[in-house]
Amino acid sequence: MMSAQELPAGPGDVRLRPIRETDLDTFFAHRQDPEANYMAAFTGANPADESAFTIKWAKVLGAEGYIKRTILFDGRVAGHIVKFEQFGEPEVSYWLGREFWGKGIATRALALFLEIVSERPIFARAAKDNAASIRVLEKNGFKIVGEGKAFSNARGVDVEEYILKLEPNP
Repeated sequence: MMSAQELPAGPGDVRLRPIRETDLDTFFAHRQDPEANYMAAFTGANPADESAFTIKWAKVLGAEGYIKRTILFDGRVAGHIVKFEQFGEPEVSYWLGREFWGKGIATRALALFLEIVSERPIFARAAKDNAASIRVLEKNGFKIVGEGKAFSNARGVDVEEYILKLEPNP
């Protein structure tokens, strides 16, 4: 029996399902968008390097402890969402193709994902100027708990970021 998240999507519907190898072509196409790379800031060194992309995703798909899902909107691959470990803490990251921005898809996908990933606290990071991503996280209960700075391959400079945290429910 399929979970509610894996049922066929209806119009305007957001669903999550396990990532399929066939989804990777769409993920790679999404990474070719310069505006999306700029907004995400913390990307691979060369988004057009398909070999590096393939190697990275082979590691993600095979990694123990990672929880990874494809985000579907109206039955189309809209992006992905992944829980992984960074700095010894659980962290969530997501990516949507730009044609899916501004429709509430990331907010709904993160809410669904947080039903799967019960580990709390869980962290996320976003470039300080990525207001849309920060808004998605805050709508799902994340709070800004710190700041950092890291080199952005997409921008070629150090970029300030917010560190956000979702605490356990009381």
